[in-house]
Amino acid sequence: MALLRVNLGENGLELHEGGDDPGPTLTAQADGSGPIIVMIHGFKFAPGDPVHCPHDHILSLARDHTCWKAKSWPRELGLDRDDRLGIAFGWPARGSIWQAYERAEAAGLALADLIRHLHRAAPHRPIHAIAHSLGARVVLSALPHLPPGALNRAILLAGAEYSGRAEAALDSAAGRKIEVISVTSRENRLYDRLLESVIPSPERGDLSLGRRAPDRPNWLTLPIDRPDLLTGLAAQGFRIAGPERRICHWSAYLRPGVFALYAALVAEPTPLPLTRLQRLVATDPPPLRPARRRYRMPQISLPLPLMRNASS
Repeated sequence: MALLRVNLGENGLELHEGGDDPGPTLTAQADGSGPIIVMIHGFKFAPGDPVHCPHDHILSLARDHTCWKAKSWPRELGLDRDDRLGIAFGWPARGSIWQAYERAEAAGLALADLIRHLHRAAPHRPIHAIAHSLGARVVLSALPHLPPGALNRAILLAGAEYSGRAEAALDSAAGRKIEVISVTSRENRLYDRLLESVIPSPERGDLSLGRRAPDRPNWLTLPIDRPDLLTGLAAQGFRIAGPERRICHWSAYLRPGVFALYAALVAEPTPLPLTRLQRLVATDPPPLRPARRRYRMPQISLPLPLMRNASS
C-alpha cells in the first residue's frame, strides 16, 4: 500500500511527517504503472489539528476515526494494491468560510506544483483527483497552472464553487483535456444556497455547481439522488444506497456503495469510460407522480333558517 501525506505548509509543500521537502519522496514513489490518485478534503479540516487533521480522519488508512461514520478514502479506493499510488493532500481549511474559500485558491497553486512534479516524474502514469466541498475549488484553481494532460480526471463531491469559475478553469489548456465528474444531490441544496448567500458570485446571477453545471462536453454532473440513475447504475453493477436524510453535505462519500463507482472511475488501470455514465444521465427521468390528494367533503353554505332547523 502506497500512501503519501503531503500538506500545504507556511513555506509551500511539505511532507506531513517532519515537514520536509516532498520532492525526493514523490520522485521515488512515482515509479510504477498504475494510476496516481490525489485526495483533497474540504472545509473545517487542517493538517496537524488535534481534532480535525484530515490524515487522522477521511484521508487516513485507519478503519476507525474520530467520526464513526467517516470512511477511509484510501481504503475505499483500494489503495492497498501495489500498482496504485495515493496522495493525501492537506491544506488549512479551518477558520471562517471566507478565510477557507480564499485559502482554497492558494491551495490550488500548491496542488498544481504537486501534480506538475508527479507528471514530470511519471509522465506515463494517469493522475486523477477526488475532492469534497471546498476541495473542488482547490482542484479547479490548480487547472490553469497545469500543462495539458497533467490531470486526467477529477471527481468533485458536492463541490463548493461557482459555475462561472469552473467554466474559466475549463477554458485553460489543462481544463480542456481533463474529464470532470461532479457528484451532486438535493441533500446538498441547502449548502449550495448557503455558499451563494455568503460568498459573492464572480458574475451577477451565477450559481453554485450544485445548481448550475458548466456547459462543456468534458464535464458530467452526476445527480446521485435521482432514482432512475441509481437504478441504471445498479444495472451496471454499482449498487448505491438512496438518500437517508433530506439535508447532508457528506452524502457523496458516506452513501453506501459510492466508492465502488469512484474506484472504477479513477483507481483502475482501465477506468470506466465517461460515456457509460453520460448515457445514463442523458436518459430522461420519469415524470414526477402528482401527489395524491385526500378527498374532502365540499363545504355547503346553508341559509340561516335551515341551519337553525338543523341544529334544533
